[in-house]
Amino acid sequence: MPPLLVVVPLLAATVLAASGRVLPRLVIDTVSMLSCLLVLAGSVMLLNATGSRRVVSWLGAYPPVDGSSVGVVFVVDRIGAGLATLIAALVTAVLTYTWRYFDEVESYFHVLILLFLAGMVGFALTGDLFNAFVFFELMGAVAYALTGYKIEEAKPLQGALNFAVINSLGAYCSLLGIGLIYGRTGELGFAQIQRALAGQSTDWLVLVGTALVFTGFLVKGAAVPLHFWLADAHAVAPSPVCVLFSGVMVELGLYGVARTWSAAFSPVLPAERLRPVLMAAGVVTALVGAVMCLAQYHLKRLLAFSTVGHVGMFLVALGALEPAAIGGLAIYVVGHAAVKGALFLCAGIVLNARGSVDEAELHGRARDLPATRVCFLLGGLALAALPPFGTWLGKTLAEDGLSHAGFGWTDYLLVGVSAVTGGAVLRAGLRIFLGAGAPPGTRDGTRGSGEDPETTHHLGRIPVTMLVPIVALLAGGLILGLVPGLPVLAQDAASQLLDHTGYAAAALDGISAVPPPAPAASWTLSGLLLGGLSVLLALAVAAVGLYSDRLRRVFSQVPTVVTLPFRALRTAHSGHLGDYVVWLLVGVTLLAIGLAAT
Repeated sequence: MPPLLVVVPLLAATVLAASGRVLPRLVIDTVSMLSCLLVLAGSVMLLNATGSRRVVSWLGAYPPVDGSSVGVVFVVDRIGAGLATLIAALVTAVLTYTWRYFDEVESYFHVLILLFLAGMVGFALTGDLFNAFVFFELMGAVAYALTGYKIEEAKPLQGALNFAVINSLGAYCSLLGIGLIYGRTGELGFAQIQRALAGQSTDWLVLVGTALVFTGFLVKGAAVPLHFWLADAHAVAPSPVCVLFSGVMVELGLYGVARTWSAAFSPVLPAERLRPVLMAAGVVTALVGAVMCLAQYHLKRLLAFSTVGHVGMFLVALGALEPAAIGGLAIYVVGHAAVKGALFLCAGIVLNARGSVDEAELHGRARDLPATRVCFLLGGLALAALPPFGTWLGKTLAEDGLSHAGFGWTDYLLVGVSAVTGGAVLRAGLRIFLGAGAPPGTRDGTRGSGEDPETTHHLGRIPVTMLVPIVALLAGGLILGLVPGLPVLAQDAASQLLDHTGYAAAALDGISAVPPPAPAASWTLSGLLLGGLSVLLALAVAAVGLYSDRLRRVFSQVPTVVTLPFRALRTAHSGHLGDYVVWLLVGVTLLAIGLAAT
């Protein structure tokens, strides 16, 4: 079953690439949608099958003999199957939305989306380090092409170039790290690497190899200071593509760190050494993302930086390396994907109905889009962790898990970042859809004026096929927070992810043991209160943002030394590729030093 989830979209992409020029648009859409639905159905079946065991599939009928094998393996647990399901669901929403969104689209778009689907699903399910790299690079190469899909325009090409160069350098780091690990162990499978490293002391070769492998994943995961490509890519990529970038591609980078650490590197990199590195990266990423999100008036860049802020929160929860926190993280990731996907699709409607994503230029101009208005504002509240959305449930479970692990201070971080990012989205929504506040006076670098619509036709009446996926994503995000027993299931899945000995036993010995059931987990009154506080703070942030021009005279009196860090942060996001390369080198160095020093 697992290999078919990769083969089906690859075959469909091949057929469309070969015959798409002569096929009618309806056939292209139908083939793409059916392929995606098959992957979705298979992923759901796989998720159900992993409830009591890991699903192991050796390609080419090369099972291990005495713990060794030359075959390629898929090892699927609940987290991997859940990610595959999320990926297929988001791609289904995107294909539904683009049914009428791109009237002039050629078959290449569908081919790229199907290849993207195959790469992401393969990465979520593989049990081999080199094949993880292959799927990751397939995903990346397609993402570059999707970013620069409007190849006749300069801005998409520049955004795609920044994206491609930075992520390719990250990929080279990962490939070099894989070579070092292979040179030390002679293995490429996660389970085989784990057993080869078991009982060994950490040497510099393994440490450097691990840091390099993590670098490639964290570049895609947009961890500061490896995140600079993200906003540039989101600003120019088609809005439906941004759904996949922010909804799941970035999160797959963090999944890559968690999977490779647990399944391969945990014997020589104990949790005590990795935890402070992930925590520190998470705090910095969350704060940078929140501050930059608040400073944006380009709607898609605003949403992109909110993703950076949430990546920081995800890294903090992951950094606990405890089942309770990671179980909450799993729910949070799904809830965030649904909400952020809906917000980007709303942004696509605004861009093509009004020809702009500039918050100032759009001031009050989208009043006649009532359905989009309701969905966008509801999405902003959900992003701020409005109960009972899945974003709230995941955040409160992560907060509880972090507190029980001795990191109670993270409550303030998670509430603050949720409030700031949600407040920025609400500010934009209230200004664009209701005409609240005054048009902001901003620097050109943060504006969305001069953007070209993504379709060649004007959107008068919004097609149902564009509204349905938005409503479905928001409904899914809401239902996620109401599913009974979900916290326990998520914590069980997190325990399975962290069970490295069970992973190796399933892959190499055919022993499908699962960890003991997790203790009862559920939302608490304190979590409900923190969710309410986050929403209230988000509304306050939005209100202040709407009338920020009135406060500018006050802030102009603040000493320069106080505002200098914020000015420096905005200057660092220069859009210059050379600067971003330097920051990548800084990030690699800091990561290696962090792993060595802890």
